[in-house]
Amino acid sequence: MKEFLVGGAIRDRILGVATETTEKDFVVVGSSPEEMKSLGFRQVGKEFPVFLHPKTNDEYALARIERKIGKGYKGFEFDTSNSVTLEQDLSRRDLTINAIAQNKDGTGEYIDPFDGIKDLKQKKIRHVSDAFSEDPVRVLRTARFASRFNNLGFTIDSKTLDLMKKMVVSGEVDALTPERVFKEISLSMSSVSTSVFFDVLMESGAYQKLFPMLEAVQNENFKLLDKLNQNPEVKFALWLYNQSTTNIQSLCEHLKCPKDFQQIAELVSMWHHFASEFVDHSPQDILNFFLKSDGLRRQKRFEIILTTFDNLGINTAHIVQLQTLLNSIKISDLKNLNIAQELLEERLSVIARFLKSTK
Repeated sequence: MKEFLVGGAIRDRILGVATETTEKDFVVVGSSPEEMKSLGFRQVGKEFPVFLHPKTNDEYALARIERKIGKGYKGFEFDTSNSVTLEQDLSRRDLTINAIAQNKDGTGEYIDPFDGIKDLKQKKIRHVSDAFSEDPVRVLRTARFASRFNNLGFTIDSKTLDLMKKMVVSGEVDALTPERVFKEISLSMSSVSTSVFFDVLMESGAYQKLFPMLEAVQNENFKLLDKLNQNPEVKFALWLYNQSTTNIQSLCEHLKCPKDFQQIAELVSMWHHFASEFVDHSPQDILNFFLKSDGLRRQKRFEIILTTFDNLGINTAHIVQLQTLLNSIKISDLKNLNIAQELLEERLSVIARFLKSTK
């Protein structure tokens, strides 16, 4: 058996963006599941044999070739016999920049049968073969790589984009599972050029297919997502701030989003107009805003909402100041005859005095 380092670790090293946390993937040629297990590897793959190293937990996959037998990325049958060569394995990968191999220890000459190194130098994202069109996940991955490497000047090859468009028209992307779509969205949110991910989906026609419950948007709106050091919930809410809460609910139910993602997006959609004219509202309306957004209890979540408002160009200084004043009200200072009513009146009084001070 022979072991090779493949894919992202090599790509990122050549680009000079590799870090200590860069995941390493390996391909094993000339072995079998039985031999891997006998060496202490733990099998984790179901569709095809993938194993975890007994000490490093790095992934080792048996070299494989595949044949399309159905819709979607699960519609394949695999051959992982020990006669499968490294080049055959590399030939079924998505992009040439991910189809480069090297000795297991990262030494020796690169094995690059599909000119991935040339594409890295030319900053081109290009498919390995027409088999690219058999796996709809590759539409999402290509969009994500275009987003991730946009700051380095990478663009998608026109023929690859044509293939992506054909996959949309043929209905291949309809086989994508909601969980995988959300996973790729989440990964794209870590990029400083998240807008490119959605731009590519729009250009390929996949956006409309994947998110039919959303109202049409202009590509310029995606530029709001290109923010440094913003957590995924903020970017998710920025993506959807102009959508109705009904649309957001439908999207999140379909994609099976985490509750926090959905709730923050809905609250931003519901209140961003209100926040932009905050001091022009009545004390009762302002108190309703704090109560319905849970701004006086769920501090960390409210901070995320305020950060999203900031990124929309809304000045949140007054909101923060008033939140501090409302949270400083001490129950012990009230008369304790009717706590709920007294607290309500004190909050309204604090808000009224604050609004007066801003005039």
